[in-house]
Amino acid sequence: MPPHTAAQPDLVIREALLIDGTGASGLRGDLAVKDDRIVAMGDLATIKGGREISANGLALAPGFIDTHTHDDRALLSDPLLPCKISQGVTTVITGNCGISLAPLSITRYPPPPLDIIAREPEQFFPTFDQYLSALDRDPPALNAACQVGHTTLRAGAMDAFDRPATAGEIGAMRRVLETALEQGAIGMSTGLYYPPAKDAPTEEVIELAKPMRAYGGIHTTHMRDEASHLIRSVNETIAIGKASGVPVVISHHKASGTQNHGLVKDSLKLIDEARKSQALGLDVYPYVAASTMLDARRIAASSKIIVTWSKSMPEHAGQALDAIAKKLGCTMEQAVEKLVPAGAIYFMMSEDDVRHVLSYPHTMIGSDGLPHDQHPHPRLWGTFPRVLGHYVRDVKLFPLEEAVRRMTALPAAQFGLKDRGMLRPGAYADLVLFDPATIADTATFEKPKTPAAGIARVMVNGRTVWCDGAATGERPGRALRRGALGPMGGNMPLH
Repeated sequence: MPPHTAAQPDLVIREALLIDGTGASGLRGDLAVKDDRIVAMGDLATIKGGREISANGLALAPGFIDTHTHDDRALLSDPLLPCKISQGVTTVITGNCGISLAPLSITRYPPPPLDIIAREPEQFFPTFDQYLSALDRDPPALNAACQVGHTTLRAGAMDAFDRPATAGEIGAMRRVLETALEQGAIGMSTGLYYPPAKDAPTEEVIELAKPMRAYGGIHTTHMRDEASHLIRSVNETIAIGKASGVPVVISHHKASGTQNHGLVKDSLKLIDEARKSQALGLDVYPYVAASTMLDARRIAASSKIIVTWSKSMPEHAGQALDAIAKKLGCTMEQAVEKLVPAGAIYFMMSEDDVRHVLSYPHTMIGSDGLPHDQHPHPRLWGTFPRVLGHYVRDVKLFPLEEAVRRMTALPAAQFGLKDRGMLRPGAYADLVLFDPATIADTATFEKPKTPAAGIARVMVNGRTVWCDGAATGERPGRALRRGALGPMGGNMPLH
């Protein structure tokens, strides 16, 4: 690209391996930043920056986009978000699995799994505009595009969850959803597996999803079943997308339980066929263990369970459920009753399945990290470095440039993140400088809150938020409202 700029850039990063996010091979060169944008790339020997950094051959990529997070409240309560910026994440998608902080007024302890993101009624926002305005006033270190949760809508409109919504309740939820979309929400998520939404029929979701088409919104889903009824759930998800005419993303795709390992080969075939006629995407986290609310229904399908937090017995966070049950002198099911409300890590997936889903060329990367857990799953701190270090460098599952594409340009196209996800003049300067030879996740199930190795610098909107192993304190992140985004559900062509 020609070294042309209208004014002296604020920063020039020199001698980097430029990985542009499209999947194309990396090229040695320089990159210039002015204000919040990339202004030039290539051989910039004739351009002088206000500041200059030598990359010494390290890889420079677009900032990573975490497609599946529960950072809704952490954006306000822990705005530096070191768990994300330390691994190169510069944009998060929130409001997943049917749960969001807005729009909801509540006066009681939030019904699980809403307590994954907030455990006090006053932490919710009556309108989506109030939530996004709070992010504007007190910005985080990174960008956020935010969804409305279906469970959140149900909690605001229904007096009981163990039934389908009535026509009147669906109408009320649609009006609230449409207002949220007008105020900047990017779409609606569902968590049909969870108790507050499991009795919602397919038709209820379709009726709520339909109005999103006019707004250009997206639908993401924690499907009804990721175990023995995985294929049925994928078919339901495809049907919702077809009937509503909106793009759909299947969250954290997997097959849970030993007897179901291998089913992802069939589910991916279904997804691949459906993609020929509708906008359908998916994401995955690179671990064999899941994490969510503590639920006795998952005991039989798990080889090991670690408690991540407990409201009534916080001293047991980080301990195995079977060990807790032994200490309490009861069964694991009885221990769950004593611990809830609580969270847990469940070892229930196959490494072969994880690799198979990761290998699918349209799979994005989402951490599904839970930032409010006392002893979180290591995916909160390690997802992106684990892909780049373990699966790219060690396992050689796919090339470095392809991994970066899954974390940048692919999700930017899927979620309509205009001018993000690629290195090119005019794009926002969301950048991560890292060492492909040393990048690695250091977070473990025993010590989950440890930053990655090999991340040299992270920039958001042209400002450095992470450098030399620490947050800088800068908070240049933005709430990315739907009206300012591009079309969603775009299927980016493979390079």
